[in-house]
Amino acid sequence: MCGDAATTGVDLGRARGALHTLAGTGLGYRDCLVTDYLLSAENLVKRFPIRGGALNRVVNYVQAVNGVSFTVRRGEVLGLVGESGSGKTTIGRLVLRLEEATAGKVIFDGTNILEPPKKEMRRFRKRMQIIFQDPYASLNPREKVRTVIGHALALHRIGTPESRRERAVKLIEQVGLSPDQLDRFPHEFSGVSARELGSPGALAVNPDFLVADEPVSALDVSIQAQVINLLSDLKDQLDLTMLFIAHDLAVVEHICDRVAVMYLGKIMELAPSSSLYDNPNHPYTEALLSAVPVPEPGHQQKRTVLSGDIPSAINPPSGCVFRRDAPVRRPSVPMRHRS
Repeated sequence: MCGDAATTGVDLGRARGALHTLAGTGLGYRDCLVTDYLLSAENLVKRFPIRGGALNRVVNYVQAVNGVSFTVRRGEVLGLVGESGSGKTTIGRLVLRLEEATAGKVIFDGTNILEPPKKEMRRFRKRMQIIFQDPYASLNPREKVRTVIGHALALHRIGTPESRRERAVKLIEQVGLSPDQLDRFPHEFSGVSARELGSPGALAVNPDFLVADEPVSALDVSIQAQVINLLSDLKDQLDLTMLFIAHDLAVVEHICDRVAVMYLGKIMELAPSSSLYDNPNHPYTEALLSAVPVPEPGHQQKRTVLSGDIPSAINPPSGCVFRRDAPVRRPSVPMRHRS
């Protein structure tokens, strides 16, 4: 036991429920009692069918996500990193149920959101939002920013028309833009302003949980810093819990509390940011970190070079999916969870 419930303020019934929903995540009973998790994914699987032949039948599957489990604490920013094709964006869509999982559970605030019919997901949509990688693709090019925000509020029946207009002004100022830009179309924004533009629509409904899908990809380093600082400020101001998806470990270090490293649909390592960067346990994490540029002229950085071909997601190898690429053969390299 973790102490007297009367003195710790822990509801034992709730703690036992949390223990049940977090089964299989590698966390002990003590962890469940003292930590409040907003979201947990349990053994998530996603297979995309491949069709072919004259009858367009399913001939095979792409194993995009293969038995992934993790938790996100309230107020935490969990980073999800990996190369293109590792499955990180698919996980972001699965936990919001924008894609249907092949198997597994997504427990959001005590409820498995994969169980109800999809039409009943609206009650969760207000609390779970996403900032897409491409702000232009996620916004209607024929609608002004003011209209986009207003539609999000109206969809969830929030406020009156007048209060929605006031809310739009407040949101646009929160992300560092000016109120006069509310009457612009998405294509009139560029650079960092375009990335900032993706935030007001997602934040309009005051969500509890936000997925940020590669929000700084293809941006200059200076602009990346502005976007990271903005998201960090918004997280503190709005008390957000975030899943931050990226392929660059150097970016993730500055905003995430913990980091999960993905490879070929599986999590190789999950650890607090400081532990992961100072003492990586998995050879794939070591390889990723060794590829991060060091801003010191003349610095000789040791590189971890991976050998072999990347396995196919259509026919992944049994056992450790990384074993063919490991620079050093080890008897066993299990997925590491370090809280």
